[in-house]
Amino acid sequence: MATIAEIRKATEQKMLKSMEALKADLSKIRTGRAHAGLLDHIMVDYYGTATQLSQVAKVTVIDARSIGVAPWEKKLLPVVEKAIRDSDLGLNPVTQGDSIRVPMPPLTEQRRRDLTKVVKQDAEGARIAIRNQRRDANNGFKELLKAKDVSEDEERRAQDDIQKLTDRFIAEIEKLVQAKEQELLTV
Repeated sequence: MATIAEIRKATEQKMLKSMEALKADLSKIRTGRAHAGLLDHIMVDYYGTATQLSQVAKVTVIDARSIGVAPWEKKLLPVVEKAIRDSDLGLNPVTQGDSIRVPMPPLTEQRRRDLTKVVKQDAEGARIAIRNQRRDANNGFKELLKAKDVSEDEERRAQDDIQKLTDRFIAEIEKLVQAKEQELLTV
């Protein structure tokens, strides 16, 4: 059986993973400004194998409104361009010699509002995951109490500790959401 400390440590690690997943999801949400990480999740057909774009091309930020993609091999140019065009980002890449320029279209007010809703949905998913981890930890503490491995006082302290941990992560989620919404609504 796990101890209170082991349950707490495992729960904290799971909560950290939930936060990292939320940060990754939020980084994919386009704000109208160019950043190289925007294309990280795009997969390219590289000799029959699905490969991340960053492994077959150099991705750079040209200016605030465009990203440059320079494939390592010239024959990958049309494949990379098609992968970017077919992605869920709604981008329209343009081939220029041996590189691709990806202009970032400005976001409309309605699109900004829609993206803030997506941010809120992602945040709610992360909050639910963190609360589920709290529930699992509390169930673990109850099991320890039932098995008479800990006293009621120790179990209560452990539950309070997990609640504080949960509150800390939920507050962090709120900060991330506010920052992302501010970024989205800034024209």
